[in-house]
Amino acid sequence: MLYGAPATRRRDAQRNRAAILEAASEVLTGSGEIALMPEIARRAGVGQATLYRHFADRHTLLAGVIAYQLERLEAAAEQTDFRRLLSETLHSLTAHPGLVRLAGRLDPAMQVRYLRRLVAAFAVPLCRARERGEVRPDLELEDLGLLFAMVQGAVEKNGDPGRSIAIILDGVFRD
Repeated sequence: MLYGAPATRRRDAQRNRAAILEAASEVLTGSGEIALMPEIARRAGVGQATLYRHFADRHTLLAGVIAYQLERLEAAAEQTDFRRLLSETLHSLTAHPGLVRLAGRLDPAMQVRYLRRLVAAFAVPLCRARERGEVRPDLELEDLGLLFAMVQGAVEKNGDPGRSIAIILDGVFRD
């Protein structure tokens, strides 16, 4: 029985971490701002000590949420076509205004690392879309950072993000 205990705790720890990241993501989607840590612990179904064992403060939690969302995007990129991946990512940026706003407060070097990772997830799907002639021939991977910033700007100006996304997608794809 002693041999099974560490593995069980490890699975529990992984499950708790995932629950915390999901709860924090929901909070960012709902209110647009990160809630107090106790609220996130409550939503995750864990105690505050468990939350703080995984994330010492709001900044480490925010970094964890961003990394978690990037992992989800990277997994989706392997199985999704470029149009759908780009559309879903742009819509996700508008659905998580608090996350986007808080990410802008991170250390600039960390922001650059996250943006590079975000853009890199699109490399293979973009290459496939180019090969099929689905996108404008002059679209470069680096252009995606500009597209993300444009949608972020629309959200910050309280514009219609859906319209902004439609305009961006019309400019990227050949129909």
